[in-house]
Amino acid sequence: MPGVNFRPFILLAFFMALIVAASNYLVQFPFNFFGLEEFLTYGAFSYPVTFLITDLCNRKYGKILARKIVYVGFISGISLTLFFSTNFTDLISVRIAVGSGTAFLVAQLLDIQIFDKLRKKIWFLAPFASSSIGSVIDTFLFFSISFYGTGLNWATLALGDLSIKIFMALVMLIPFRIFMIILSDTSHKYSTKISSA
Repeated sequence: MPGVNFRPFILLAFFMALIVAASNYLVQFPFNFFGLEEFLTYGAFSYPVTFLITDLCNRKYGKILARKIVYVGFISGISLTLFFSTNFTDLISVRIAVGSGTAFLVAQLLDIQIFDKLRKKIWFLAPFASSSIGSVIDTFLFFSISFYGTGLNWATLALGDLSIKIFMALVMLIPFRIFMIILSDTSHKYSTKISSA
C-alpha cells in the first residue's frame, strides 16, 4: 500500500511477541498478595495487552493485517517461550507452552472477527466485546490444556485470571483511545511528508 506507514505495524508486532513471552513466563507465578495466590497469577495483568495490540492493528490496518500480527506474535512469542522459559524435562512446562500457543491463536483470531463485525458501532464496543469474549476462550483453553489433571486448582485460578482480564479489558479502553489518536497523527504526518516530497 503506497503512502502507508508500516512502522507502527512493526512496533506492534514486536510488542506482541514480547508480551506473549512475558505472560507465558509470569503465568507460572501466583499473585502472593491479599490472599489471592489461589485465584490469580501475574500473567493476568500482562496478557490483556495482547488484545489491545490486536485491536489497535485491526482498527488501523483492518482484519487481514491484524491476523498477520497475530501470526507474528504466535510464532515469535512461542519461540521465545520455548527458548527462555520452557523446561522440556518438565511436562507442566511443556503443557504451558502448548496451552499458551493454542489459546493465543484461537482467542486472538476470534477477537479479530468480533472486532471486525462491531467496528462500525460506538468506538468502545468493538475493543471491549472482542477482548472480553477472547479472554474467556483464551483462559479456558490455556488453563485446561496446561493444568487439567495436575492436581492444581486450575479452575479457581482460571476464574481469578478471567476476572482480572475482564477488568483489564475495560481499563485498556483508555490506552486504546489514546493510541488510536497517536497512530492517526503519525499516519497523517507520514502521508503528508510523502505527498510533499
